[in-house]
Amino acid sequence: MGLMKTENSGMGRAADPTSRGIVVLDAVKDFDLGSGKRLRAVDGVSLEIAEGEFVAVIGPSGCGKSTILRMIASLEEPTEGEVRINGAEPSMLAKDHRLGVAFQDHALLPWLSVWDNVALPFRAAGVRAEPETIAGLISLVGMGGFEKSRPKQLSGGMKQRVAIARALALSPEVLLLDEPFGALDAVTRRQMNVELQDIWSRDAITTLLITHSVEEAVFLADRLIVITHRPGRIKLIEKVPFPRPRDRELMRTAEFHKLCDKLTEALDDEEKNDCE
Repeated sequence: MGLMKTENSGMGRAADPTSRGIVVLDAVKDFDLGSGKRLRAVDGVSLEIAEGEFVAVIGPSGCGKSTILRMIASLEEPTEGEVRINGAEPSMLAKDHRLGVAFQDHALLPWLSVWDNVALPFRAAGVRAEPETIAGLISLVGMGGFEKSRPKQLSGGMKQRVAIARALALSPEVLLLDEPFGALDAVTRRQMNVELQDIWSRDAITTLLITHSVEEAVFLADRLIVITHRPGRIKLIEKVPFPRPRDRELMRTAEFHKLCDKLTEALDDEEKNDCE
């Protein structure tokens, strides 16, 4: 599924809001700054993420990447345009606990154990959590043996593993990841990239990743979307040609670095234009 026809992109085809997957159609987001002032964070963005596709969005700081994700997550309403997931408003999926979301801040409850943090979405949804289901989620993210641990006893990477398990708890139709590994050191981040790919490959959940890391985006995604400086518009869309599964060796290839260089150049152009 490609980029939709928009004023910003000049390429693609018209989006169908009833499509399976995620559809963002001519979305605009303004924020009220008070005293009659308004800030346009996102300007006329249209994109479609096919069911089962993994798309990464990259762009300069403050370009509106997270605002796009928050509109899809039903945490913000678009000022103009529309957002649909599997043909429905995002708020409907959020209400039915069919959206899995993980942020840079793991937001684990410090007084709960790993087990109880992972079980929390089931309690919030009024769904009985089978012990084998919780155990399976904890094992899936490599946290077996830490079921009774509190967040303060865990490293940053371990906390993010628990946060991802929690996001997957209710078998969501869509997974939204906003810089989930942004606070981790480089070595742990690469390891988490490999583990996230393995987790995603199990069910191929429709996934949107917001990241500042070009290498992370190229390693994980089927397609990459580059966003301009604020107000955020789609500048470039790039299909990732590498087959799955992907391993660490891919990151050492000339083809991987060539694609990363192309995307980095697009981001560098944005930084240059912002300074002019």
